[in-house]
Amino acid sequence: MTGFLGPLNSPAARRSWLAGLCESIPKAGSKNDLLDQIDGALFVSAPDGDTATLESLSKRYRGQVDKAGDLHDRVNKVARKGLPEVWVGDTSVLASDAVGAAARAATKMAEAFQGGAKALLTLADALGHAQRQDADGRAKMEQAKQRLGGEDGFFDRMVETDEEKADLAAARTVAAAGVDLMHKAAVAADDAVRAAARDLNKWAAEARAGKMHTDDLSAVDRLMLADTSGAAGAADYNEILTANDLERSGRAMEKLSPADRARMERLLADASSPQEKAYLMKALAAGHDVHDIETFGGKIHGKDPAWLQQHLTPIVTRGDSLEDEGTDPGSGANVNTDLQSFRSQQWAQGGDGSEGTCVASSTVTARAMVDPVYALSLTGGPSGQENDPAAFRRRLVDEQHRVHQEGGGGANWNGMGLEGKTEVVNKEISPETGSSYELREVRDADARRNVLPDIEKAVAEGRPVPIGVEGYDDKGERSGHAMMIVGQEGDKLQIYNPWGQTTWVSEDDFVNGGMAKASNNGLPGAYAVHLPQD
Repeated sequence: MTGFLGPLNSPAARRSWLAGLCESIPKAGSKNDLLDQIDGALFVSAPDGDTATLESLSKRYRGQVDKAGDLHDRVNKVARKGLPEVWVGDTSVLASDAVGAAARAATKMAEAFQGGAKALLTLADALGHAQRQDADGRAKMEQAKQRLGGEDGFFDRMVETDEEKADLAAARTVAAAGVDLMHKAAVAADDAVRAAARDLNKWAAEARAGKMHTDDLSAVDRLMLADTSGAAGAADYNEILTANDLERSGRAMEKLSPADRARMERLLADASSPQEKAYLMKALAAGHDVHDIETFGGKIHGKDPAWLQQHLTPIVTRGDSLEDEGTDPGSGANVNTDLQSFRSQQWAQGGDGSEGTCVASSTVTARAMVDPVYALSLTGGPSGQENDPAAFRRRLVDEQHRVHQEGGGGANWNGMGLEGKTEVVNKEISPETGSSYELREVRDADARRNVLPDIEKAVAEGRPVPIGVEGYDDKGERSGHAMMIVGQEGDKLQIYNPWGQTTWVSEDDFVNGGMAKASNNGLPGAYAVHLPQD
């Protein structure tokens, strides 16, 4: 069985291999065939993991929850005493705002420790159960081997007695039960590890205040920037600076010349709101130089938070967006869908969803999500001051057409191949996120399941992930569509559809052909994603 070593090194491969044996062992036609398949099952390693170590780590995390809670109480006590309107930090932060941000950070810290502890304890429980289940399955496989005895030789196979047939049938039944237990254990362990990785990556991304590594801003400034959200939508879903933005802007500050660093600090100090400061830092994270940021700052200076969010943030996530309101019986699409618009004009392909520029359109919106300077060029025009939805539509469609041609899209603004999609994603989004994008085809459930942790980590950090979906009609004719994964919460993925809307689908929907919920019944299957590479 040494030939199996390569394919069976990963949990996903072991899961898939055992699934195949679940199908083939009940059909084994001979003693030797069954023995070979039993050996193939026993060759697979048991679920990995030290449950005692995981439980110990979980306990340690839980121990930090009380400390974070105590910190929150102490900060709140300071806040309740009433603070003078004094400025602190390098960029003029009100002391009262800083204390409020510190209290919220302490709460998030406690939630992260609690969430991490729960994720590790859940993983320990699931692995312990899977390991016991796997052991029971292996015991049955050994029992089946003993019932069969040694392999038959050439002459033994020529005649099979009734007793040998009965032994084969009995051993086959026991082996089938055994491999079923082993497969269930492999599935449970694989799913548990994926869920733990997803949750721990999410909590790590939520530890926002520590993401900005720079000595050129005070701890108070960094705390405030990490805490700032848009005016509309749920605060936790609409932080202006993503984890990736915080890291990139901190690194960018470190690389500025002393003169440019002083100019950037003046811009931040002169900003009229925390939101304005956050968008200035987001522009720095997107790769703009200080001269461009000064120009951008002049256009947005003094604008209220609602204006800033409307002009600079294409996707706003509402607090009730995760509620499951079922699907439309006719289209199969989620009922709970949020329109994403600038004033009355949606961020939609062709302006109204009609053109076949889905790749270009989802790319344009994703770039606007990570680059506020680019977003303002579309919403506010050259001056940055426009509020006209009709003018926005013209600029948006022109930009969609430009990117469509850049990727070699089809005539009449219809369709683009995967090669062109890879080109435009890397040209339009990669510079702003700092990550190149790599095509990964995911044409079956195993491939989609395997890629989920990478998708969820990327979007939790603020790097959108392009996704291609497809479907076939009764005549076998294919339809395809491009969308963008832009968020993750628990076992849900937030999907931006360039028809001008967002909604949430489950991991199971993504893995098992339920993507109609983000589009319609004609497009149920995910077949490709473009993953950002660290």
